[in-house]
Amino acid sequence: MASATSSTIFVSRIRGLPVLDLSGDQVGRLRDVVVQRRAGFLAPRVKGLVVELFARHRIFIPMVRTSSIDAVQVVISGVVNTRRFERRDSETLVIDDLFDLGVERLDPAGPSRAVIFDVAMTPVRSRDWELSQVALRAAGPARRFGRPGNVTIVDWRSIRLPGTTDGGQGTEQLLAQLEDMKAADVARELHEMTPERRVEVASALDDTKLADAIEELPEDEQVALISQLEPDRAADVLEEMDPDDAADLINELSDDMAEVLLQHMEPSEARDVRRLLSYSEFTAGGMMTPEPVVLPPDATVADALARIREPTLTPALACMAYVCRAPLETPTGRYIGAVHFQRLLREPPSTLVSALVDTDIEPVSVDAGLHAVSRYFATYNLVNAPVVDSSHRLIGAITVDDVLDHALPTDWRGDQLDAPLEEATGIGQIPPVRPLDEAVSRGQG
Repeated sequence: MASATSSTIFVSRIRGLPVLDLSGDQVGRLRDVVVQRRAGFLAPRVKGLVVELFARHRIFIPMVRTSSIDAVQVVISGVVNTRRFERRDSETLVIDDLFDLGVERLDPAGPSRAVIFDVAMTPVRSRDWELSQVALRAAGPARRFGRPGNVTIVDWRSIRLPGTTDGGQGTEQLLAQLEDMKAADVARELHEMTPERRVEVASALDDTKLADAIEELPEDEQVALISQLEPDRAADVLEEMDPDDAADLINELSDDMAEVLLQHMEPSEARDVRRLLSYSEFTAGGMMTPEPVVLPPDATVADALARIREPTLTPALACMAYVCRAPLETPTGRYIGAVHFQRLLREPPSTLVSALVDTDIEPVSVDAGLHAVSRYFATYNLVNAPVVDSSHRLIGAITVDDVLDHALPTDWRGDQLDAPLEEATGIGQIPPVRPLDEAVSRGQG
């Protein structure tokens, strides 16, 4: 099977292809490709696929879940969210919106009118695609019997879509600019908007982009923003957040609103969040994520490296793999030990990970407070630590950024966003760490 990163693909050639999961079972058929326009003449980024299930129910599959595309099928990985696809204001459908669209072709001899006959997408990095080429036919009446006439293939940057301008700051232009910004910069833009404008822009942003940005906002703005979104949309955004961050946000909402959003989330996602909410915020259980890299004892180094290469993993979570007895979903079977990714890089691919366990690392108890967790990280010089329950089952992992989030002053994000950009990015401007005694005095000892 050809890799999804092997070549340029024209969308018309994959329209209607069966979409399979990794087990080979058919999920549905590909009906369209969702793209996000970007600022200037940057090519639109491919966000994902519209897949039609057998009951004509259309869903969205993010491009990061696309394992491979070839001439006969599309293969996806991960859990399929069967919520009905609804296009955001900032999104464009390649087949529905771009095919047969009149555009301006930019040519050294002068612009001319043309019609889009087909569009090609190209991988630019691992599971990240963008539109690259356009097949154009001359503007005018369509040829009979479905024949397009002379078709010319040009670079995407050689055309101008209707309504594209170089000036102005309407919502569409702003969204295109936000698309290429880092999460912290998007949060800064949202922070500086009026509440009404913030909701307008947030409603049109991509779920993942909005989730990442919300994590960078002050708590009060997180609560205000998520509260003003429709429940289905708010649930989608919460599902894209790290479970521990989603739990922290839900914990700040009223009980009624929190329950409404949890009911709208996918059951598996809601289950993880509910479990985190059962722990005190300033304990290991309240700070951890329930989705570390977990492997069985008979997994090999090759298996482990394949897992930590998954693009959805953060660098902090990918730096450590945990070996446990079945079941491998948290809470797992009995915890055996941890393996550093650096050790994996130094061993033959066929070596069993159970033979590489670091026996010097003791797991953190789920009830350990912020003081104990901070001392633990300082003692072992780790960025990722295992958390176990009283039965010695792995229930999650804490990363060093989780500890910092709880050790810094509660309003540190607001201070960063209010500071001038050059100051906010300077090391000397980082707010002081909250004394651990303050956390102890608040009952989080």
